[in-house]
Amino acid sequence: MKIIVRVKPNARNNEVRPIAENTFLVRVTAPPVDGKANEMVIELLSEFFDKPKRLFSIIHGANSKEKIVEMQ
Repeated sequence: MKIIVRVKPNARNNEVRPIAENTFLVRVTAPPVDGKANEMVIELLSEFFDKPKRLFSIIHGANSKEKIVEMQ
């Protein structure tokens, strides 16, 4: 399953919020430096869907605020 994720780095708190079908807003406190925000996005999605982190991968937009994440 592929989902669209809009990321807001440097947020005040961590949050995953559905916006539309298969589209989520993910706010992370981590800065967008050295992949820290991407790591936090995967961790938050893992907790939100209650699945292991290894099942999530960013397949498009690793350096963008809008990403496509594949969830196996």
